[in-house]
Amino acid sequence: MGFEDIGELATQAVTTTEVEVTEKARDFFGAKITFTKTKVIYSYQVRIKAGYDFGQIKWEKKDAIIYVQLPKVKVLSNEIDKKSFKLYHEAESIFSPVTMEENNKAEIQMQERAEKNAIKAGLFEEAEENAKKMLEPFFKQNSEYAGCTIKFEN
Repeated sequence: MGFEDIGELATQAVTTTEVEVTEKARDFFGAKITFTKTKVIYSYQVRIKAGYDFGQIKWEKKDAIIYVQLPKVKVLSNEIDKKSFKLYHEAESIFSPVTMEENNKAEIQMQERAEKNAIKAGLFEEAEENAKKMLEPFFKQNSEYAGCTIKFEN
């Protein structure tokens, strides 16, 4: 175990439900063998957080204007909530069991799919807007910057 300073500013999170269908069967020269089919349909909730490396946020005061440079938004975490597991269908054949390795690959694919869909749905844009809403009061709470205008640059 080791500790490290992370200095992250999480500004947006999304929870999405991902459904996975795992099917496999034994085949004989390309034909599926009857009674060897395994099919499992299940879902998990995936929570994705986006934000910034706080150390990469740069700012500079010129006259009564504070110029804030935000780095690119990034995914800070992508986690499956194991407690959210729901099983919709399970038909398992002893001849084609789903292995732990296959299950692990399916979970990784669920996380990747959830992250891609969240970004496509506007996760990064929301994270940037929330960062601006969070940082403005951060500066204005200091009496030296209270009357300043804040301008964000990307």
